[in-house]
Amino acid sequence: MTVALLDPAEVDPLAPTAVGVWHGDGVRVLRRRPHGQGCGARFTAFRDGAVLTVEHDLAPHELNDELAVLLTEQLGTWLRGRPEFEQVFTGVVRSTVNGGMAAWLRFYRNSVAALEDGSAAFAPIHERAAELVAGPRLIDLGSCFGFFPLRMQRRSIDVLATDLSGPTMDLLDAVSRRLQRPVRTLRCDAGRVPLPDGAADTVTALHLLEHLDVPTGDRVLAEALRLARHRVVVAVPFEDHPQACYGHIRRFDIDTLTGIGGRLCAADPSMRVTVFEHHGGWLVLDRR
Repeated sequence: MTVALLDPAEVDPLAPTAVGVWHGDGVRVLRRRPHGQGCGARFTAFRDGAVLTVEHDLAPHELNDELAVLLTEQLGTWLRGRPEFEQVFTGVVRSTVNGGMAAWLRFYRNSVAALEDGSAAFAPIHERAAELVAGPRLIDLGSCFGFFPLRMQRRSIDVLATDLSGPTMDLLDAVSRRLQRPVRTLRCDAGRVPLPDGAADTVTALHLLEHLDVPTGDRVLAEALRLARHRVVVAVPFEDHPQACYGHIRRFDIDTLTGIGGRLCAADPSMRVTVFEHHGGWLVLDRR
């Protein structure tokens, strides 16, 4: 199946819910009493008709972006695609800490700390991306939770976070102000950003293209080049098979990225293309 765009999230991350419970579209998440370290699976799951129920024993200090990996490892055979994955992810966060904003603030603080002290698996990607940002104005496409824009705001970069999901951008806007790292946000299609040519010095698309089919990915790259005065930075994972639960539909390797860069350079010979591997693949496009 191909998709025209990264489908906007249907989950309202701040929807009201009872303490220790989350109810979503066909998903119920419950927090059970912790059993201590080393006592088996952190998650159990079962289906009752059309409803998937997930129980977990995570504690507040364990809420961070690494939850995605943990869910994939322990519930990968249960989750039917990205919609269920997002519902369960949200449910774990919301059922672990009472109160919508309190839960997400805990999740964000834990995640940002791990990314910035280098302990998170994704930390090397953010570190390299930050090194590649050229100039004081940045647009980040497909920002999702917005951890990279938060990092760059701390460095006094004028950063705009964008995503197709309105609830996700609303959450980032609210959380970033409470973290005293206010980030500007914009809900938009990464292939149709309502901003003028050359609106930023650098445009980043970090782990976005694997969610998009080839024509849509090409359109996003063209839009990134339109918006960037100096540089476009693209990062993608290298996977044996696209991770469907994350919404991945496309696989990349060095040859694929080199081919994309070659086509773009042929269309605009003044462009300089750099392709390299570092915790996945990178495509950097510079205007001479």
